[in-house]
Amino acid sequence: MKYIIEEVKRQEEKEKIPVIRMEIDYELLTLADALKENDKVQIIKSKEKLTVLRRKLLDLLEK
Repeated sequence: MKYIIEEVKRQEEKEKIPVIRMEIDYELLTLADALKENDKVQIIKSKEKLTVLRRKLLDLLEK
């Protein structure tokens, strides 16, 4: 039973990967727009969010 639960958990984590990649793509677009407009506040926010998303993605890929 324990193995089944672990496998289900792994499968759910694999399903999160495309969602996180889409979030990264969206945030990269937001960052690009902020760079064009020289919006320093949004640049900082986007970079911070990208750092968090990157960590999440790496954690999922390591499993």
